[in-house]
Amino acid sequence: MPHRTADLYDRLADQLQVAEPLFRDFGKHRQFEGKIATLKVFEDNSLVRTRLEIDSPGTVLVVDGGGSLRCALLGDQLAQLAVDRHFSGILIFGCIRDSTILAGLPIGIKALATIPVKSIKRGEGQADVPVRFAGIEFRPGDYFYADDDGIVTTKTPVA
Repeated sequence: MPHRTADLYDRLADQLQVAEPLFRDFGKHRQFEGKIATLKVFEDNSLVRTRLEIDSPGTVLVVDGGGSLRCALLGDQLAQLAVDRHFSGILIFGCIRDSTILAGLPIGIKALATIPVKSIKRGEGQADVPVRFAGIEFRPGDYFYADDDGIVTTKTPVA
């Protein structure tokens, strides 16, 4: 059974990071959790595709898109790839597109906003590095918990 973020906070406040409430829900699953994998990109979603091509049961992909609102880093094809590869969810500090289709996919997706513009494809960015946004640091290998109340992370999984 998934963990509720408010309950986690009540039990483990001193062990959690709590993200600022910046994100909207776009996937069918509004509550999701898993081990964090990270990407740092800017207006280029090439590495998003590369990372989503790896089978990753239960992983939450955290994408630091620099907060750009000028193009989408995730659309229906990449989101379906994430479902096919068994990701638990995706958090994007940036935009998505194809929101109507994403709403029906069995995955958690949180992002800042929607925009119809595609990203460029230069293959630029970094994988598996700590990224900082929404007032916290997301570290590869840490654990991510999200629901309607927000997002929290912790260094170890919660029993």
